[in-house]
Amino acid sequence: MRRPATAVGALVLLLGACTGPGQEQAPEDRQAPLPGELPAVVLQIAEVGGYVPATYALARLPAVTVYSDGRVVTRAPGPARFPEPSLPALQVHRVDPGGLRELVGLAVEAGVTETGDLGSPAVTDLPDTRFELRAGPDAATRQVYALGIGSGPDVDGRYGLTPGQVADRERLSLLVEQLLDLPRTLGSDEVDGPEPYTVRSVAAVATEFVEPVDAEPAARPWPGPPLDAAGVGCVLVPDDQVGPVLDAAASTTDRTPWTTADGRRWTVLLRPLLPHESGCEDLSRS
Repeated sequence: MRRPATAVGALVLLLGACTGPGQEQAPEDRQAPLPGELPAVVLQIAEVGGYVPATYALARLPAVTVYSDGRVVTRAPGPARFPEPSLPALQVHRVDPGGLRELVGLAVEAGVTETGDLGSPAVTDLPDTRFELRAGPDAATRQVYALGIGSGPDVDGRYGLTPGQVADRERLSLLVEQLLDLPRTLGSDEVDGPEPYTVRSVAAVATEFVEPVDAEPAARPWPGPPLDAAGVGCVLVPDDQVGPVLDAAASTTDRTPWTTADGRRWTVLLRPLLPHESGCEDLSRS
């Protein structure tokens, strides 16, 4: 169901601010960036921090990224696999300008633009969930630790949260659910897709291979660029090597040892670059 006209009008003004400096504001019926213009991120939800290996933290993908051209990029659903594939699968839904405004409205209703204390559950090593809304003159970012902990029946303060904090956290959790199920949220006739995300650029996040305590997977020759030897390194795979790297990754996992010409062995996580990303420097900001 579409939002009331007054709310839609306000969100049109907010979405107009998604253009970059010196660009004209987007008209209401605009569905794609102008030629040569990169799509702007309107809304993104990502996990940050937590007790995970540095390679996984750097290669971690946002849960949801909503773009000004109506694309919504998420992880493709599927059964949990261990070990995980070297290259995660992504999917794309598309919404029209009205649907885009509705998603912005849902983010506002969920409290992304609010600043109240969301509390900190008495648990350790879990990630924060960062909500970024870039549909207005001022960017709104809200970050919450251990989202999902203390929700549901746990309103008795067991994790040190007040009932109000639990309620505010549940609003944000609901927003995540809504963005991960767009056909249900907006109506199946209002959403195109999903379709597989076409990977055109990929970063390789590498660290030296550590011998496992159990059976070791078969090693594979690394078909990409030289890997960074300084701790956890990230390199952008050149365009002419993306195809061979993706072909090799089709049958490998995050536990596969990759060998380079100098005889060294590596653990490599492949991180597809999103439409607004251009290299390794963008990964820590996504």
